[in-house]
Amino acid sequence: MSVTARARSGFALLGVVQAVLIFAIMILTVPLPLVARELGLGASEVLLLSAAYGLSFAALLLLGGRLTDRHGGRRMLRWGLVLFAAASIACALAPGYPALLAGRFVQGAGAALTAPAAVAVVRRLYPEPAAYRRAMATWGGLSVIGATAGSVVSGAVAAVVSWRWLFAVPVLVALAGLARSGALPDSGALPGSEAASEGRRPALDLRGAALATTGVCATSYALVGSTDHGWRSPGVLGPLAAGLLLLLAFAAAERRTADPLLPPGFLADRQRATALVTVMATAAGTALAFVLLSLYLQQQRDWSAAATSAAFLPYAVVLLLAGRLAGPLIARHGPVPVTAAGLALEAAGLGLLAGLDPGSPYATGLLPGLLLLPAGAAASFAGAAVLATGGVPPERTGLAAGVLNTAMELGPTAGLAALMALAATRPTVVGGYAAAFAAAAAGLALTAVAVAALPRTPKTTITPERTTRIKEFSS
Repeated sequence: MSVTARARSGFALLGVVQAVLIFAIMILTVPLPLVARELGLGASEVLLLSAAYGLSFAALLLLGGRLTDRHGGRRMLRWGLVLFAAASIACALAPGYPALLAGRFVQGAGAALTAPAAVAVVRRLYPEPAAYRRAMATWGGLSVIGATAGSVVSGAVAAVVSWRWLFAVPVLVALAGLARSGALPDSGALPGSEAASEGRRPALDLRGAALATTGVCATSYALVGSTDHGWRSPGVLGPLAAGLLLLLAFAAAERRTADPLLPPGFLADRQRATALVTVMATAAGTALAFVLLSLYLQQQRDWSAAATSAAFLPYAVVLLLAGRLAGPLIARHGPVPVTAAGLALEAAGLGLLAGLDPGSPYATGLLPGLLLLPAGAAASFAGAAVLATGGVPPERTGLAAGVLNTAMELGPTAGLAALMALAATRPTVVGGYAAAFAAAAAGLALTAVAVAALPRTPKTTITPERTTRIKEFSS
C-alpha cells in the first residue's frame, strides 16, 4: 500500500471514529421520551441522563489532550476506544437508570480520551502543514455529520426495534478502530520539533487537570439544569458558583505551573480565539435546531419519533454535499472567507426558522431553514478547525484538539441553556422557540463579522496534484 493510500485509509478510519463520538451524544435525544417511559424516569433524571455523556466528555478533554501529548496518540486512541466500547455495551444492557447513567458518564470519558488522540494521529498521517490544513478542513465537518446522523437514525431505530440497539453503532466502530489501530502511526514528537530535539514529555499537571475537570463539569451541569429549574434555583446557583470558582482557581494555578495543562497564552491568539468562538456558536446553533424542532414537531404537531427523524433527512443530505465542497473552497480561498460565509448562511437559516408558525407547511415553513443551516455549518466548522489548529507545534497537537473539542461541547451546553432560558420568558411555546432562533441568528451574524475582520492567509496555488489530494480528503 502506498503512503498516500495508507494515509487515506487511516484518515477514513479516524474520521468515522470522530463522527461516532458525536453521534453518541445525540442517540438519545429523539427517543428520550421512550427511554423515560420505559425506565419510569422523572424530569430531573431525564435531564441528567441527557447531559451525562456531554458532561464527562467536555470535562475531561483537556486531560485527554495532555495524555495524548505525553503518551502518544495511538496508545491513547486504543485506551479510549476500549473504554468507549465497554461503556456502550453497558448502556445497551443497562437494567435500569443508575446503570444507564453510569454507562453514559463512562462513555463520555472514553470519548474524551479518543478525540484528541485521533487528531494527533492525523497530524502524523499528514505531517506537511498544507496537507494537514486540508485534512483539518474535512475533519471540522465530521462532528456535525455525526450529530445529524444521531438525530436522524435514533428516532427510526427506536421506533422499529429499541433504543438499546443504538449503542451497537459505537461498539462496532470502536472494535473496528481497535482492530485496525496497529496500522496507524504513533504520534510522538515529529522530527525537528522542540519536544523531539529535547527528548522530553510534558508533565501531567494533575492539579490543573482536577481543577479543570471539576470546574467544567460543575458549570456545565448548572447550565443544563437551568433549562428546567430556572436560574434562581439552589440546584443551579450552587453548582454554577462552585464551577466558576474552580475555573478561576484553575486559571490562577496554570500561571504558577512550569508545564501547565493549558498554557495561559494559548487562547490569547486572536485567530485561535475567534475560531473557538465560531465552533461554540455553530455548535450551539445546530444543537438548538435539533432540540427545538424535535420538541416542536412531536409536542406541537404530534409527529412520531420516526417522522421527526425523517424531517431532518434533507438537512443531512445538504450537510454531506456542503462538507464535500468545504475543503476545496478553503484550499482555494482560505479559511477566513469560507468560515465567515458559513456563519452568514447559518444566521440566515436560523432567521428563517425564527418565523416558526404552527399552521405553515413543512416544505415552506421549516425546510428552507433546514437547508441553509447545514450548508453554513459545514463551511464554518471546516474553516474554524483549520484556524484553531493552525500554527500549533506538533507536540501540542493533543492540546489543540482537546481545546477544539471542548469548545464544540461547551457550545451546545452554554449556548443552548441561555437560548432556552430566553425561550422560557415568552408567553407561548412557539413564540419562545422563535425568539431563541432569532437570538441565535443574531449571535452567528456577529461572529461572522468578527471572523471576516481576521487577516486572510495567503491563497494556495491549486496545482493538478493538489486538486487530486483535496478531492481525496473531501471523499
